[in-house]
Amino acid sequence: MISLLISLAVLCLGFFAYGKVTEKVFSPDDRQTPAMAINDGVDCVPMKMWKAFLVQLLNIAGTGPIFGALMGAVFGPVVFLWIVIGSIMGGAVHDYMSGMISSRHGGASIAELSGTYLGKFIKWVMRIFSVVLLVLCGTVFVTSPAGLLDKLTPGWMNGTFWSIVILLYYVLATLLPIDKLIGRLYPVFGVLLIVMAVTVIGGIIFSGGKYTIPEISLKDLHPEGTPVWPYMFVTVACGAVSGFHATQSPMMAKCIKTEKAGRTVFYGAMIVESVIALVWAAAGVAFYGTTELLNQALSSGASNVVYEISTGVLGTFGGILAVVGVVVCPITSGDTAFRSARLIIAETFRSDQKKIKNRLLITIPLLVIGGFLTWFSMKNNNGFQIIWRYFSWSNQTLAMIALWVSTAYLLEKGKYRFGPFITALPAAFMTAVSVTYILMAKEGFHLAMNVGYIVGGASAALAFSAFMVFFIRKQVERKKLRLQKT
Repeated sequence: MISLLISLAVLCLGFFAYGKVTEKVFSPDDRQTPAMAINDGVDCVPMKMWKAFLVQLLNIAGTGPIFGALMGAVFGPVVFLWIVIGSIMGGAVHDYMSGMISSRHGGASIAELSGTYLGKFIKWVMRIFSVVLLVLCGTVFVTSPAGLLDKLTPGWMNGTFWSIVILLYYVLATLLPIDKLIGRLYPVFGVLLIVMAVTVIGGIIFSGGKYTIPEISLKDLHPEGTPVWPYMFVTVACGAVSGFHATQSPMMAKCIKTEKAGRTVFYGAMIVESVIALVWAAAGVAFYGTTELLNQALSSGASNVVYEISTGVLGTFGGILAVVGVVVCPITSGDTAFRSARLIIAETFRSDQKKIKNRLLITIPLLVIGGFLTWFSMKNNNGFQIIWRYFSWSNQTLAMIALWVSTAYLLEKGKYRFGPFITALPAAFMTAVSVTYILMAKEGFHLAMNVGYIVGGASAALAFSAFMVFFIRKQVERKKLRLQKT
């Protein structure tokens, strides 16, 4: 219990302290944002700060901070540390920089920004990589809410029925101007999401001693012996560091009225998402008592675990409220996943998205692919797990690249002497995570642990060394310019 309360307090402190440092490094000013300079009535539309914050929260808070946190809790309360530290020093910095740099470039996607700061080859890699990730993400965010809705509705409204309904909704959310559907529904859903998290943790805390939230421990309590490094850092993505957010932040970069709203909208939304992840990680280990029992429950599906915790802690009515909140979470990230994919493809082929015909030409094929993957995940017993594993690794790899893009931007601008380190350090860390995982995992090269650790660590060291070379070079160049001026 004490560990959870301290973790929540540290997250709040992180927003006011480290968030302020991050903002100072970027140095927002009074220049016009895309919402004010472009204002096309479709994607670049001015929004009030509170509304942009709630839309951003719903965009990024998909299945990850709930399902991912529950699966991460199988490693034990050590997951609390990753959620807190990873969010403050990694995820929130990642989201803020992705959004603010995008705003400086007219709302450009992470793929375009990669080309600007890391070269044309990386731009094309990121274009393909981002679209694949977003389609996988949209698929994950169809099957998981459909499974939950299946449990709450009559028999004829099965998973297939709800998958079709959700996909049809995605068509509308991808096509319509952002302020017509997303801008109106998301603030309401955002409040519901926050209420859901509060009620679940409240039910755990005030259970009269029925549930006990364990204190933080560095022990690996995974019942199958799965090592914390790197698996936990990939499993818990959206609650700590998530590359998916780099595809979502540009959407709100097109809608914020001023750059100074960025810390609340981007950094703040990530902190709130981490609170949600903490709630579900704590609820998972408290409700089942041991990581072994939690792991056994997850074998029947994360949707079942969410349903059992919600109804077990809050009763039927409260459980339905909580489950509805969990349903809203993935759906409101799945639709913006497909919307982001549309924008990246349109950006690539310079397609004018003011015209509904052009939006349809991109949207329909994307949703057809999403529908096929949804069918695959439902027809195969482990289809969801397969898609989730590839999504998780792709997600963290994208986060790694986005952090290096942010580092390159800060090196180029040089507004703050040691500013690039604020992104370079988490970028190097995520490089080690991503490389080590794909070398060791079954869906990767399935190499020995020692090989994965050595190569992963060497990759991070090499990347950081390259950064240091550029950093020192920039410092020397600036010193020469100062001497010339004097």
